[in-house]
Amino acid sequence: MATTQTAPAGTIRYWAAAKSAAGAAEEPYAAATLAEALDAARRLHSERPEFARVLLRCSFLVDGDPVGTRDHTTVQLAEGGTVEVLPPFAGG
Repeated sequence: MATTQTAPAGTIRYWAAAKSAAGAAEEPYAAATLAEALDAARRLHSERPEFARVLLRCSFLVDGDPVGTRDHTTVQLAEGGTVEVLPPFAGG
């Protein structure tokens, strides 16, 4: 019997300007990598052009670990994981 691979599912949490641009504090993801999750979020919010612009300025935490400058296609997501989307904050 063949098994069907499904992408891990978890939660994307938006903070500050990202939350405002998304119109939501959080939403589910079903993606294997951060790049896939963010591409799906951009499609989901395609009627909100500010959302894609805000994402360009954001930093990301995946399960509490900073992504930094790593290529988003190499950042693996886990089942039940959390992606935090953090826009730049004033004051450091």
